Amino acid sequence: MNDYIELRLDVEQNGQADSALMTETVTDVLAAMLAEEGFESFCPDEKGLTAYIRKEQYRDEAVRDILGNIPFENLTVTAKAETVEGQDWNSEWEKHYFQPIVVGDRCVIHSSFHTDFPDCEHDIVIDPKMAFGTGHHATTSQIIEQLLDLPLRDKSVIDMGTGTGILAILAAMRGASPVVAIEIDPAAEANARENVVTNGHPEIDVRLGDASHLNGLQADIFIANINRNIITNDIAAYATALRPGGLMLLSGFYEHDIPVILEAAHPLGLAELTHTVKGDNWTCLVLRNDK
Repeated sequence: MNDYIELRLDVEQNGQADSALMTETVTDVLAAMLAEEGFESFCPDEKGLTAYIRKEQYRDEAVRDILGNIPFENLTVTAKAETVEGQDWNSEWEKHYFQPIVVGDRCVIHSSFHTDFPDCEHDIVIDPKMAFGTGHHATTSQIIEQLLDLPLRDKSVIDMGTGTGILAILAAMRGASPVVAIEIDPAAEANARENVVTNGHPEIDVRLGDASHLNGLQADIFIANINRNIITNDIAAYATALRPGGLMLLSGFYEHDIPVILEAAHPLGLAELTHTVKGDNWTCLVLRNDK
């Protein structure tokens, strides 16, 4: 089994008015820069970022170059790298986090190593490995609930930032076609490819990339479960890929972030239909393309 390097980056603001927002922005940029150097998975938090890369791919000089070229002022980032010995990642998920989950009494999500789970209308198998998106987080479960209630038969769907592919898989199970799933993290994209095949939907078009890969695509339903900063930065591209009258399901942010999202959405002809709230004020915002 492969050994990994766990790189911890702690971000310290120097006189920033909104340190939480700044940290989120910085970790987004750091994750993108690290992904270019082969880092596979990222766990941001309120203090910084934890990232993982296979040990044989890790280079101290690459990390130093990244930290020396962060495009922000008045910022201090400290780094600490430790080796994580090879292990059975599925076993680690089973022991520490990923247990079967039922959403809306209609969808069960479990891994291939689970044996005790209920029968549901939609049975999704997710082996997350080093990628994230199992349905446990309030943002994912809220979008799942929306997808369970929407008429998806023969509707085209784009899932931006697909992660494990869970939302794209559910859409395909409910009759959506075609379904395109886009992911910027190479490890997550590879994991999504495995999961769509495992669930019997190899027709899902899984692509590696960012919002630039939306060029020429059109969808009736557009999904983005990412974070506020990426959504507001890319929402114009999202809107271009959404057909008139189409719905946009957005999550990955808090209820108090909705006005910021709407400020960016309204000039694009996107209007709020509804939103839901779960857990620690995580929200799912549903917009309609009124153009």
